[in-house]
This record gives sequence, structure tokens and C-alpha cells, in this order.
Amino acid sequence: MGGSTRDEEHEMRKLSYFIHTTADGYTKGPQGEFDWPVMGPELSDYSFDLGEENDITLYGRVTWEMMAAWWPDAESRTDHPHVVRYAPIWRRSRKMVISRTLQKDEWAEKVIGDDLDTEIRALKEEPGKGLLLMGGARAASSLASLGLLDELRIAVHPVVLGGGTSLFPGLDERLNLRLIETRTFDEGVVLHRYEVVR
Repeated sequence: MGGSTRDEEHEMRKLSYFIHTTADGYTKGPQGEFDWPVMGPELSDYSFDLGEENDITLYGRVTWEMMAAWWPDAESRTDHPHVVRYAPIWRRSRKMVISRTLQKDEWAEKVIGDDLDTEIRALKEEPGKGLLLMGGARAASSLASLGLLDELRIAVHPVVLGGGTSLFPGLDERLNLRLIETRTFDEGVVLHRYEVVR
């Protein structure tokens, strides 16, 4: 009597999926093009707010390889304000990769492989802030199929590619959503934030 339950001790971490898409719903172009998102000051500030809400960032393998090739020494490549501000945060943040093929990486704390369900559920049970999947449309499809996604934050950019990688490639079931926020940023980017309805 008087003892607290596990749920009372801490809430389960929420897993959010943040992704840039085109107006026609593609996350990359037909040849993997990702030169179209524009990180204006307002969207940049929002991305830093996401970092405050979450303390582990997850990546799919393809997104991870792009990030790991750029961010370790990004300040030497450009003086863009977002890059200069974000690069040191990226280097010291907790980062994990969802991949069945990648074995390890010097910048990743962990590679989550075949037992995705068990490993992500274990992370969600740990005390702490939220989990954030950055990009990784195929990883998002796998997580959605397992019922592990809690929120979608979709930044829609004013460009049409006509083809490429869809938002949830290979997902073969319905994902019911509830719109909980819409925001318009500079550069014409509109953010739709959805809660996954179970």
C-alpha cells in the first residue's frame, strides 16, 4: 500500500518521426535527390526545439550515411548559420542507427538490427525525453508496422518532384492519424503534426 507503480514513476518515451517531404509526398527524388529542402531561420529554430524535446535521435541507414558523411566536420564546408549552430550539437548527441546491414559506426552509439521491436520498446521504457526518428522512410515503415510510432511531424516543402521515395514505402496497412498542430514557417514550409491513433 502506498507504493508507486512503474507507470507512475515515469511515462513511456514517445517516438516521433520528423521528415521533410515535397508537396507531392516524396522524401527523396527518383535518383535520391535531397537538394530541395530549405532550412530557413524559423524551421532551423524548430529543429533545435525538437532537440530539446528528445534525447535520442534514430536514423535509417541511408539517412545515417548521409548525416555521418556531412556533420562531423560540417563547419569546414559551409558557414550557413544552421550548420554552424547544429554541427557541435550533432556530434555530442545520442545517435542510433536502424539497420540490418550496418555493423557499427564511430559516430553511432548503437546499431539496432534484427530485433527492432524488442530494442525500441526497451528504449521507450527507459526514463528520459522522447525518441526522434530523423528521416529514414523505410525505418519509419518498419516502426509503424510494429505499432511503435507515436507522432509524425511532416515538414512539407513547396516543390514537386513527380516521383521518388514515398513517405512510408512498403507500408501495407492503414495508419490512422489525428492532426494536433499545423504551423507555417519561412520559405513556404508547412509543418503538419499528427498523433498516431491506435
